[in-house]
Amino acid sequence: MRIVIIDYKMGNIASVSKAFASIGVPAVVSGEPKDIERATHLVLPGVGAFGDGMENLRKQGLIPLLRRKVLEDKTPFFGICLGMQLLAQTGTEFGEYEGLGWVRGSVIKLRGDKNLRLPHIGWNNISVNHQDVLFRNIVDDNFYFVHSYHIDCADAAVVSAMCTYGQTFAAALHQGNIFATQFHPEKSQAGGLRVLRNFLEQK
Repeated sequence: MRIVIIDYKMGNIASVSKAFASIGVPAVVSGEPKDIERATHLVLPGVGAFGDGMENLRKQGLIPLLRRKVLEDKTPFFGICLGMQLLAQTGTEFGEYEGLGWVRGSVIKLRGDKNLRLPHIGWNNISVNHQDVLFRNIVDDNFYFVHSYHIDCADAAVVSAMCTYGQTFAAALHQGNIFATQFHPEKSQAGGLRVLRNFLEQK
């Protein structure tokens, strides 16, 4: 097993790497094509704006390689927070940008109100599809979020967990070998570490 956490200069890399180390599976942090090529599992974390994330992937020349590895070679892939949002066809943060397009839908802003501030920061319960491999044997359904945008999925069948913060939105996705969470498993203590283990152990 060779896990590569993709470094595309969008933050949150170190804590994700520590989370994998804590479950006894060290990961390589790299934005180098040669490392991504050799990966058995790919992780795309991220904190920041949609457009910046896509631009950094383009500048590093990683989009065609990731498309081949994930869509053609079926390498298991895990997107976290911004890494989940980049799977969409488009993103609307500070303009409209083209995403990876691996999941049908668009990234739009959460609807805030006077009682619910944005960004959505902190612990929140999620409604889980316990039949999904990502959530098998989780100890609870409380996970840590930091975001103002979410994926509005065109295909409800790929949504494996939901969360409500003023509105109900997709908290996790599963489409074939592609997994993603809007929450941060690396900051979600035992439940988050169980999700990472489930990703690695899925068949």
